[in-house]
Amino acid sequence: MNNLIITIDGPAGAGKTTIARMVAEKLGCKYIDTGAMYRAVTLKVLASGVSFSDIPEIEEIVEKTDIEVDFNGSDMLIYLDGREVSDDIRKAEVTENTSFTAAIPGVRYKLQKIQRRSAEKFNKTVFEGRDMGSIVFPKADLKIYLDAGIKERARRRWQELNSKGEDVSLDLLTQKIKERDERDESRGLAPLIVPENAVKIDSTDMELKEVVGKIVALLDR
Repeated sequence: MNNLIITIDGPAGAGKTTIARMVAEKLGCKYIDTGAMYRAVTLKVLASGVSFSDIPEIEEIVEKTDIEVDFNGSDMLIYLDGREVSDDIRKAEVTENTSFTAAIPGVRYKLQKIQRRSAEKFNKTVFEGRDMGSIVFPKADLKIYLDAGIKERARRRWQELNSKGEDVSLDLLTQKIKERDERDESRGLAPLIVPENAVKIDSTDMELKEVVGKIVALLDR
């Protein structure tokens, strides 16, 4: 199948990244983590010292920012102004502030163009994010909305951070994810919603392979 686009949207910690990567590998597609693009912009804003409330300044920064996607085998790499930042963008400070960056019109406009170019460049793609099926690719071949209970999402994120040596309180992380959900769902620009014609999957009590199998079966149908 040529020009295949699968979108997987959902809140933080629902397992989008892992599932999207596994689905892409199963189908021979490229997995595009669009959140990494927003994280890259956030990393640059943090380094610049500009306040996240200074929207005009951030929009000016992003216009002068070069973000590129490449691959090392099946692993997506993200480049910020020519420097590979795939690990740096996963730090807790970046995670906590990415929702602020993602709510800025100029940031979303530029990154949506990069996302659409990536679909053309890599041909068969699985896109993961928060507005892939609703805004960026409304005519995608298959749209998934992946969700999970907030306690389970916090536990998964806690495990991920701990595996990287970051000591984070589970209770604090749960609260931060709840706050992030509220910001993502209530923002005026491209809020987190279930896209039209998307299949909703609750992964709270599901094994990874089970979720992947369900998505692949939906595509086959």
